Amino acid sequence: MPREWDATAYDALPLPHQQWGKRTLGQLTLNGTERVLDMGCGTGRDTAALLDLLPRGQVVAVDGSLRMLDQLRKRLAGRLDRVEVVYADITEPLPVQGHVDAVTSVATFHWIPDHAKLFAGIAAVLRPGGRFVAECGGLGNIAAVSAAVDSFLGEQPAVWNFAGAEETERRLRDAGFTGIDVALVPDPARLEPGEQLRNYLATVVLGGQLERLPAAEQEAFVTAVAARLAEPVIDYVRLTISATRAAS
Repeated sequence: MPREWDATAYDALPLPHQQWGKRTLGQLTLNGTERVLDMGCGTGRDTAALLDLLPRGQVVAVDGSLRMLDQLRKRLAGRLDRVEVVYADITEPLPVQGHVDAVTSVATFHWIPDHAKLFAGIAAVLRPGGRFVAECGGLGNIAAVSAAVDSFLGEQPAVWNFAGAEETERRLRDAGFTGIDVALVPDPARLEPGEQLRNYLATVVLGGQLERLPAAEQEAFVTAVAARLAEPVIDYVRLTISATRAAS
């Protein structure tokens, strides 16, 4: 099942996701009339940016968190006439009617265990010749944070899917994409030590682990992970994706 998120706390944090979104959307060439799918749209930050790029177009905003979608509706109040809001588990076939002209996603796909199935689902709704641009955590992402978690809880089952460039390129090709450009980009995020770091870890990074702990133990866990980091840095490595749906 998709994770539920604290959307208000999420939006209050200094998110590097803002720059990741700008970088990802910057790879799209749009004429302003397209229908674009925003997968894992969250609170609608990138959906809003897409609407600015699509004055006569439409965004299909898909997420598996009802709280995130509620926050999106608040953010985009007055602009929802051009947004199709879809609550869906993106690990399953996408409930999107017809084809879209482009697909984008920011900081979502590392939560999806089966990327081959994911890319096949994207190809099924993307028109031939349509563009697919995305970024997510890749191989080596948050290695220091993961080591801190393991040092506190012992070696943990995998929560994330941090894929490498070569396997991602192969999966895209198998799903029917061409013009594939995939890379791993180190992009560490420095935070203020103390409360900001702990809030960021709890809200953005450690949700999967916190779901497995009793509520009474969660605060101590986050504090322990933060204390085990050598500096207040989230050692991100981003997997960037750019590809085109092959012509039929």
